[in-house]
Amino acid sequence: MRYLIQHPEPIGIERDLLAAGDVVRVARAVEAAGWDGIAFTEHPAPGYRWLAEGGGHQTLDPFVALGAVAAVTERIRLLTYLSVVPYRNPLLLAKAAATVDLLSGGRFILGVGTGYLKSEFFALGVDFDERNALFDEALDVLPLHWSGERFSYDGRHFNARDLIARPSPARPIPIWIGGNARITRRRVATRAQGWMPMSGPPEMATTTRTAHLSGLDEIAAAIRELKEMAGPRADEIDVMVLYTDDSILTPRADVARHRDALAEIRDAGATWVSFAWDFSTEAETLAFVEGFAEHYLGDERV
Repeated sequence: MRYLIQHPEPIGIERDLLAAGDVVRVARAVEAAGWDGIAFTEHPAPGYRWLAEGGGHQTLDPFVALGAVAAVTERIRLLTYLSVVPYRNPLLLAKAAATVDLLSGGRFILGVGTGYLKSEFFALGVDFDERNALFDEALDVLPLHWSGERFSYDGRHFNARDLIARPSPARPIPIWIGGNARITRRRVATRAQGWMPMSGPPEMATTTRTAHLSGLDEIAAAIRELKEMAGPRADEIDVMVLYTDDSILTPRADVARHRDALAEIRDAGATWVSFAWDFSTEAETLAFVEGFAEHYLGDERV
């Protein structure tokens, strides 16, 4: 199993996002410690109340941030966790993804979702009710753009005639889709290379407009259903599960219990585990990065 950390993103508006870790220093530490990946998410137009009332978090532009990470690392995978597909023309999304992939030597994973913040859709001039149609349209366009071959496509709001995008990635960029709905798993089974289920309390599922998966048993059942839908592609699909037990923030405590929990996640069908914590200082971030590696990323990793 592989392990990924999301760069810390502070809740609210008062703190400085980069106080939790300079992007370059954190990325170098993540790679040096033996982690397998790092991720950034996005909210380009968050509402004031969403942030100020403690429901939202700050972000960087994930493609720019991952470009910086690509320049100072050699091994770890680089993930958007996740990019909201309907916010962008799919040709611009494809070019941003291809650029990060090329600059990183083929280490980029495009993690995507349909989005849920209505106010952000309005601010960006995107019809919230079209988000699923725009998402499926992008799944059509992305591989055409990355192919390096001539193509045309009639979109909802654009007409691409006889285009060719160069330079093209050396291999198809993996697409991982986030969300719990059955339509999400159907998309993964037929058109993507990874699934990122969302775990947490029912209130979070309501906020993010997705189905609620209450625990690992339900996630395991959903993974089994996904693999059945994927058929011959089942073994090609990665699954990344978020680790939510915050007692692991003291990595040296309860190591045996956490190793058992990680093994249960693996046995449920996951191939990756992600960690997303709201650290306040760079020292806290680096202490977790290094402490987790010391106790969980050695020769006996789960």
